[in-house]
Amino acid sequence: MATHANPLLPLAAPKRSGRVDYGFLLYFGLHMAGFLATTLLMTWGLFVVFFLVLGGLSLDGMMNHLQNMTSRYLAAGPDRVDQFKITVGIAHLILSSALIFFRRHAILPRDPAARERQA
Repeated sequence: MATHANPLLPLAAPKRSGRVDYGFLLYFGLHMAGFLATTLLMTWGLFVVFFLVLGGLSLDGMMNHLQNMTSRYLAAGPDRVDQFKITVGIAHLILSSALIFFRRHAILPRDPAARERQA
């Protein structure tokens, strides 16, 4: 008769040494930097897609809208420029937050030792 572990009993905690695993901290730091960089690039890509859609999905239309926005930006006073910067910043924050929410499964790196244990 096979015995099964009781799921209600807590498992023994793994023994921890007082040392910090700097290799894993560096691995996590590089992984997080890559996650944030790809999120930033995806956010900028969403801005490009917005202007492409605004321009009727043509490069000429997109450039026409960007030229129009640029001429108005350069002619605006300091107060309007500050309002525009705040608007773009808030839009960037909302898009980045949404992308991070939908990519939250990729924040923590996969454990390379777990793959070796499965094999």
